[in-house]
Amino acid sequence: MDKISLLRNRKEAVLQAGHDIRSQISALCDDGSFVELSAFSFSKTFDDRDALGEGVVTGFATIGGYPFYIVALNFAISYGGLSKGNCEKIAKTLNAAEKGEAPVVYLLQSQGVRVGEGIAVMEGISTLLLKATQLKGSVLQFAVLLGEVYGSAAALASVCDCVLFCKNSALSLTSPLVLSAKEGKNLTAAEVGGFDAMKNALLPALKVNDVREAASAILKISDLVGLPVVDADLNETSPALNEHADVQALKGLFEDYIELGENSCPEVKTLLGRIGGLSVAAVLFDGVRLNAANIRKIKNFAEFACCFGIPFITFVDCMGLEATLSANNSDVLKEIGEYLSMFDAIDTAKISVVTGRAVGLGYSLFAAKSIGFDYVYALATAQISLFEDEAGAQIELREQGEAAIARYREELADPIHAAEGGYLDNIVEPQFLKQYLIASLQTLIK
Repeated sequence: MDKISLLRNRKEAVLQAGHDIRSQISALCDDGSFVELSAFSFSKTFDDRDALGEGVVTGFATIGGYPFYIVALNFAISYGGLSKGNCEKIAKTLNAAEKGEAPVVYLLQSQGVRVGEGIAVMEGISTLLLKATQLKGSVLQFAVLLGEVYGSAAALASVCDCVLFCKNSALSLTSPLVLSAKEGKNLTAAEVGGFDAMKNALLPALKVNDVREAASAILKISDLVGLPVVDADLNETSPALNEHADVQALKGLFEDYIELGENSCPEVKTLLGRIGGLSVAAVLFDGVRLNAANIRKIKNFAEFACCFGIPFITFVDCMGLEATLSANNSDVLKEIGEYLSMFDAIDTAKISVVTGRAVGLGYSLFAAKSIGFDYVYALATAQISLFEDEAGAQIELREQGEAAIARYREELADPIHAAEGGYLDNIVEPQFLKQYLIASLQTLIK
C-alpha cells in the first residue's frame, strides 16, 4: 500500500469534512499560517468515524504576526455538537496555549451536545470548562460566534475574556425554540440570544460583521493587554474638557480604545485603550445611579484589568445608589460586598478622577483614596458630597429652596473640601487632565 497516497487521501477527506470552517479559519488568520493539530482524531466513546477530526479543528496560527491557538467547532459534523472526544481535544489545545502563553480564539457554532454519549459527554464538558476557567488571567480567550451557539458551547463562551457576535449569531444555554415555546411567543434566535437581546448577561461583548472584523478586534485587544509603551506628548491638552467634561469629551483622552460590553448597562462605559501610549482599563460613568447590574459590570471589568496587570482608571460621575424598591430588594448589597473584596485584592495601578458628581457610595466605592486608589484627582468643575443637592441642603444646611440648593452645590460640594482633608492628590483644570494621567501612570507602571 502506498502510504503517502493514503495519507493524502486521508488529509483530503478531513479537509472536505471541514471545508466551511476552514474558510473561516483562513479569514481569521494570516495567509498560510495555520498549522493543524490532532487532525485525525475521532471519538473513542461514540464510534462515528464520519465525525472526522472529532468535529473540531484545532491548531495554531498567527494573526497580524502574533501567535494564537485556534479552536473551531465544525458545524458540518453533528451540527457542531460537543462530545467527550472533542472536549478532550480542545482541552489538549488549551494545555498547549497555557504552556506557550499564547491567546486562544474559539470559532463557535453549535446546537449543543452530540447525542449518544450520555454521561461521558458531560464529563468531557466538565473537563473542558474547568481547563478554560483555569486559563483566565493567564492567557486571553476570545469567543467568535459564527452563528447559533447553544447549550454547553454557550457556557464555554461565557468563560472568555471577550465574546464577539458576528452578524446573525445568537448565544443561548437553551434552544431559542424551547424558550419561545415556554414563553408562548414566536421569537427569532436573534430576539432570544442576539447581541442586543443579551444586554442583561453582562458579557464582555463586541458586535462585528464577520470573522475578518473579529480578527482586527482580537488583535487590537491583544495589543492593548500587552501594555505597549510609546513616546507620549506630556504637554498635550484637551480644551474640550473645559467646556464639557462629559463621556464623549473624556473619550478624547485616549489615542485608541475599544469598548467592551457596549450592549449592557450603557450608563457605564468600560474601555480598553491607551493614554499616552500606556494601556489602561477605564470605566466612564455617565451620570450613573448604582444598581446590582452596573456594579457587577464594573467589578467584572476590574477583575479583567487585575488579571492582566492593566492600570485601572475610574472617571466618576455617579449619584450614588438607585433609590428604588426594586434596587433595594435585589442583590445590590451582595454585589457591593463582592466588589469591595475584589478591589482590595487588586495589585495593579489604580487611579480615580472625579469628573462630575461623586455622591455617597459613588465616591466611597469608586473615588475614595482610602479604598486603595494610588492617585485621586478631581476636576475643578466636579462636585463631591455626601448627599444630592436638595437632600444636602435640607440635612446639612437645614434649609430649603433653590437658594439653599445652589449654596450646597457651590459651597459644600466643592472638591476643595476633599482636597483640604488630604483625600485628593490634586484639583485639576480639565484641559490638563491628560498630562496628570500620563505622569501618574508612568510612576505606577513597573
